[in-house]
Amino acid sequence: MTYLVAENMTGGYGGADILHDCTITAEQGEIAVIVGPNGAGKSTAMKAVFGMLNIHTGRVLLDGQDITKLSPQNRVALGMAFVPQNNNVFPSMTVEENLEMGAFLRRDDISETMEQVYDLFPILRDKRRQNAGELSGGQRQQVAVGRALMTQPKLLMLDEPTAGVSPIVMDELFDRIIEVARSGISILMVEQNARQALNIADKGYVLVQGRNRFTDTGQVLLNDLEVPKSFLGG
Repeated sequence: MTYLVAENMTGGYGGADILHDCTITAEQGEIAVIVGPNGAGKSTAMKAVFGMLNIHTGRVLLDGQDITKLSPQNRVALGMAFVPQNNNVFPSMTVEENLEMGAFLRRDDISETMEQVYDLFPILRDKRRQNAGELSGGQRQQVAVGRALMTQPKLLMLDEPTAGVSPIVMDELFDRIIEVARSGISILMVEQNARQALNIADKGYVLVQGRNRFTDTGQVLLNDLEVPKSFLGG
């Protein structure tokens, strides 16, 4: 089932278009990765899907519903969760308070979801009383992802989740992302570590200047001689 369909998106900031007829899809429980050179429009595509950027052509469907005109908050209520690259935790609040903030739209008991997050990221259980601003970069990323999971999303969107973390922490984060996808949650991820991300991707999109350049499974893109090394980096 194609849970997310963002098709033929054209738009940008002000009068300048950054995306040009860009299409991104994600099946239920699938990891879809957007990669490409700097300035390719990767994060812009993510923001367009989440409603942070107006598109003047194209549309976004979530579980068959046209959400093109909806605000980001309304998209969250329908099952989207977005983890930005920067400023993605409340540094003066504890880990547990950060997670509770993720459940702000919920009116049910959040304790079971909290336990699921702690099972996914055991270090957060140990540090639940510690302020998020005191954590390492990798631990803060875990808090940010955990807070997004507190919304019980059906689509989890991650913008550069491994930026600034060590290779060991990156591998661990990718392992947790695979676990989340196996639970049935769709993942849409922009990632600078393109080769590592495509290695776990069910589907990969290579964007160049805001346009789809290559689309295939992660493994096919990694092995395709037509995908220039400069598009993938690393």
